[in-house]
Amino acid sequence: MYEREPDHALALTERGWQQAEETGKRLRELFGRERVSVYVSPYRRTLQTLHAFRLDPELIRVREEPRLREQDWGNWQDREDVRLQKAYRDAYGHFFYRFAQGESGADVYDRVGNFLESLFRSFEAPDHPPNVLLVTHGLAMRLFCMRWFHWTVAEFESLSNPGNAEIRMLVLGENGKYTLDKPFERWREPVRDQWMDGITG
Repeated sequence: MYEREPDHALALTERGWQQAEETGKRLRELFGRERVSVYVSPYRRTLQTLHAFRLDPELIRVREEPRLREQDWGNWQDREDVRLQKAYRDAYGHFFYRFAQGESGADVYDRVGNFLESLFRSFEAPDHPPNVLLVTHGLAMRLFCMRWFHWTVAEFESLSNPGNAEIRMLVLGENGKYTLDKPFERWREPVRDQWMDGITG
């Protein structure tokens, strides 16, 4: 697909619409009649996903948020080049490897972190809705959680992206701290750097 159409223009498949509609049912039950502040990536498939959720327009405040977009993969018209770059990324590390003419995971981490700072400031508004919904992409979801929970790069590298239309919730506990309702699947144990021993304990 990337050889014919840019990533931001890719639309949901029929299966994708079904998955988004199923997630929408769960979200409507979850939010009930509470107000929701929605931030959505400007990619076509995320805008379609939000539409498929069928949230009550009287209860949501929607803002398009470019900082929540998918990782920029660069120019993917050359299939062999893509294959080589993916191999390089797997060897180099998903967080640090920057695609030619594109972004690294670290670049996405920076912009997601910048968005998070803006989000914290918006919480101070007296009329801020009690719920926030981010409609974004798998890598951005993991990096948002990495920033929120202060995960290490090794922890991030050990986790898999969620499936299509999967959700993760940050749930506020009685102790005033947030926890993740469902962990990301782990495809390996984090590789701890020996130089961190004695620094973090």
